[in-house]
Amino acid sequence: MTLAALKREREQFGGEMEFLIISGLSGAGKSTVIKTVEDLGYYAVDNMPVTLIPSFAELYVKSSVQDRGKFERVALVTDIRAGQSFDALFASLDLIRAMNCEYRILFIESKPEIIIRRYKESRRRHPLQRDGEPLSEAIKREMALLAPVRDHADHILDTSILSPSALRTHLEGLLTGAARRRMVVTVMSFGFKYGLPLESDLIFDMRFLPNPYHIPELRPLSGLDEPVAEFVGRWPQTQDFLARLKDMIGSLLPQYAEEGKSVLVISIGCTGGRHRSVMTAKALYDDLRECGHYAVLTHRDIGRDPEREAEG
Repeated sequence: MTLAALKREREQFGGEMEFLIISGLSGAGKSTVIKTVEDLGYYAVDNMPVTLIPSFAELYVKSSVQDRGKFERVALVTDIRAGQSFDALFASLDLIRAMNCEYRILFIESKPEIIIRRYKESRRRHPLQRDGEPLSEAIKREMALLAPVRDHADHILDTSILSPSALRTHLEGLLTGAARRRMVVTVMSFGFKYGLPLESDLIFDMRFLPNPYHIPELRPLSGLDEPVAEFVGRWPQTQDFLARLKDMIGSLLPQYAEEGKSVLVISIGCTGGRHRSVMTAKALYDDLRECGHYAVLTHRDIGRDPEREAEG
């Protein structure tokens, strides 16, 4: 069947088929992403040769109306494992768009140091790593190979700081129709003693507040526990800061969205990232959700053992 005939048949029988092309760095979390998009209703295929993508679309066009419901949302993972030129990927995507099948590209990445840590923990070998070569060099080479795909991506998702639940929330935000119109706001608590989060767009310092670390019964708890939240929240300076913070963020978000920003990371820190920053981040997150914003809450350093640290 010719391309023109396929297009006419697609228009005649209607129905919407959407391809989600998932690519990205090895170790950045593509396996977790593909499982999540399956839960969101996508038919997922891992490591499909890119030259077969138009054939897959053609099968959909020719399939019965009853069968089409299974494949209206398809997620395909393609990366350096396929061993093909990404020129072939873009040529295949041009073909399926000519059939009136829409697609989006989701690129998954993570900081090199995070990828290195994940490979050490899993004891797996990077697919591009040569014998005797540092892992960092294989990661650099992969980043260069995947640069054309990243440049064409509709969404770029950095998984460096995301827990599995936060990753799912991000994906829901990126892939649902409502979230295409909304910016995803990540509110992250952290500890200054462990370094600044490099992905931050806005950073706020909560070290001016009284520190629960110095109260023995509160030290092992976190800002998610009611005694700590009550202690931090009782002070006038906390209440004044939160009121000003919520007003400022509320006025900034529409302006960021108007500029086309799809993800905004607001980082809130204290000394150890366990008490004051956690309580404040949770309060801001709750306010954002109450106001109808698509928000994600993550705590970078909450899991560190305060008894083994010099300061909390």
